[in-house]
Amino acid sequence: MSLNIAEILQGCPMFAAVDARRFQRLATIARIRKFRKGEMIFRQGEECPGTFVLGSGLVRVFKVGRNGKEHVLHMLGPGQTFAEVAAIEGLPCPASAEALEPTVCALLPREKFCEMMDEDLILCRELLRGMVRWVRHLVNQIEDVVLRDAIGRVARYLLDATPTADGSVKLPTLNRHLASHLHLTSETFSRTIRRLIDAGLIVKTGPHHVQLLDCDLLQQVADGTLEKLPEI
Repeated sequence: MSLNIAEILQGCPMFAAVDARRFQRLATIARIRKFRKGEMIFRQGEECPGTFVLGSGLVRVFKVGRNGKEHVLHMLGPGQTFAEVAAIEGLPCPASAEALEPTVCALLPREKFCEMMDEDLILCRELLRGMVRWVRHLVNQIEDVVLRDAIGRVARYLLDATPTADGSVKLPTLNRHLASHLHLTSETFSRTIRRLIDAGLIVKTGPHHVQLLDCDLLQQVADGTLEKLPEI
């Protein structure tokens, strides 16, 4: 199914409370951008084209260190936004973004979007609320790294992931991208998924899909309150 601009914006929590008139203005300035699997959306240091709203697909946002090593900052799915801070501040892209599968975004061009915010305090407030949610997400990421072990991080990711139509969770084609996002090695990530499968908490339903079988126990694993994984 091909998404249109209105459907993409409607699926974004940042614009959920925007009234019909403002929503129509946003839809008017937005442009559909499509990316092939493996295509770069933008690169670190490039001029930021605007705020992206992800309609379908999967995007990884990553930085490249001086030693050439990549670190995945975010794995983004439908309804999420990216590059909004750089767009509003008029800064170069602080990181790179790549489509990990065929991806469709709505792009709110920087100049037109900023003009709208200059003229509309209510829209600014809604955008600020969206950024507050994003800051909370970043704080949770830091807590994951500091306070959770490998299995706790993976459990938290699975619980937070947006399920597909059949209720399963889709994993990236390459484990190393998600492993980097969770501050794990690919080997540790694969072993952790296997532990959760062996414990009967999840089951693989396809090459890159898992079904959550016991969300209550997964929550305990994520919180670190489960003393021992069940044996099956």
